[in-house]
Amino acid sequence: MARNPDKQAFLVYCTRELAEEKSSWLGWLATEKRVSDKTLDAYERDVRQFLQYLTGHVGEPAGLRNIANLKPLDMRGFLARRREAGAEARTLGRGLAGIRSFVRFLEKKGLANSAGLSATRSPKQPKTLPKAMTASQALKLTDADEHLSAEPWIAARDAAIMGLMYGCGLRIGEALSLTSGDLRTAEKGSIRVTGKGGVTRLVPVLPQVVHGLETYQTLCPYVVEKDEPVFRGAKGGVLQPAIVQKTMRLLRSALGLPDTATPHALRHSFATHLLASGGDLRTIQELLGHASLSTTQIYTAVDTSRLLDVFDKAHPRA
Repeated sequence: MARNPDKQAFLVYCTRELAEEKSSWLGWLATEKRVSDKTLDAYERDVRQFLQYLTGHVGEPAGLRNIANLKPLDMRGFLARRREAGAEARTLGRGLAGIRSFVRFLEKKGLANSAGLSATRSPKQPKTLPKAMTASQALKLTDADEHLSAEPWIAARDAAIMGLMYGCGLRIGEALSLTSGDLRTAEKGSIRVTGKGGVTRLVPVLPQVVHGLETYQTLCPYVVEKDEPVFRGAKGGVLQPAIVQKTMRLLRSALGLPDTATPHALRHSFATHLLASGGDLRTIQELLGHASLSTTQIYTAVDTSRLLDVFDKAHPRA
């Protein structure tokens, strides 16, 4: 659940009634929509900032009446204020998404009208392309012998995690949440992965990745139950993403990798290298767990050399 600000401080710029509706909305996001804690925190903060602005704008603590009467001018004023404070387009777009979600939640209960928000365009987002590694760079990260830990089981652990991200295209959170039960089908060539929104998918797993997982599980000094996350920290607790990110930073320096070599870059590399080898977007979409094909289509801009080569070979006038 998102961390709410002090209730009394919140009521300074929000009526008690609206504060209760905001808490109900956050609860609905967490239980019904299964939004991540990180997103909940961001949405709570964005709505709080908007209500602070609205309170100053109307000269009284923001209430349901103010939300019900929102106009495009109100939203443009808020976005302009956030730009002046240094917020970039991506932050503004996420903030607008959170506010829209809250107002539409109220609208379904007959407490607001989202017409003013619908008439507000989201800030144009800058186009950014994933930064993929070369195959040789990615493969080094999946090799336990390249890792720096003096503890063989920790080196095997880190290599196995990076093998999952590069060999299966997993997000770091997906890899770290895998349980022994999820991995029991690995020898048969697939693993069960729970992605965003709690959606489960089966992902093919290469023999090299299976070998890395088996090596880690053999060397790990801790007993892990079937329904517990398989990757453990040095003291036996559940491994946290920050530890993997720190490991990657150390490896970047030791192996001479670019600053763009991050855990998530291994997932980008998985998709980019598949596309370069002839994989189709629909298949890559399913493997990555993307809800929309448009999310996957960004990879078509990454490997233009491969696309030009296909064009030269396939077009009748080439």
